[in-house]
Amino acid sequence: MSSEASNTTRILIDGDACPVKAEALRVAERHRLPAIIVSNGGLRPSRDPLVRHVVVARTPDAADDWIADNATSADIVITADIPLAARALNQGAQAIGPDGRPFTPDSIGMAVAMRDLKRHLRETGALESGGRTFASGDRSRFLGELDRMVRRALKGG
Repeated sequence: MSSEASNTTRILIDGDACPVKAEALRVAERHRLPAIIVSNGGLRPSRDPLVRHVVVARTPDAADDWIADNATSADIVITADIPLAARALNQGAQAIGPDGRPFTPDSIGMAVAMRDLKRHLRETGALESGGRTFASGDRSRFLGELDRMVRRALKGG
């Protein structure tokens, strides 16, 4: 984290099709952290005063753009979108996928390259699958890793 980490840690959630919103909100509540769910609509607002919903335009990457433009070095971004994770890391934020795998400066380059390769293989018909499915162990791995990230952020590093 950069020296801007003195800001309040927030959990920013790429809310469209995120399978771990409830888990992320439980971690945020446990640590009394603000959570911001960014989506293009269709989500039920929370009564929790620490949870904010941001509704963006229904255009490609609008939620990603909002998150990338607003993430700080104190924040944790939850997303399955690898380019958004890269943008969040460039802002100094931490990033984690819904499967509990953290994106790091050391791993993001390979993640972007694999994403691009798989897209190319799908476009040429050499690969049919859109990716791996969300597995039962992913939820518990996510909870454990997000909790570790929050504790690390609250310690300032």
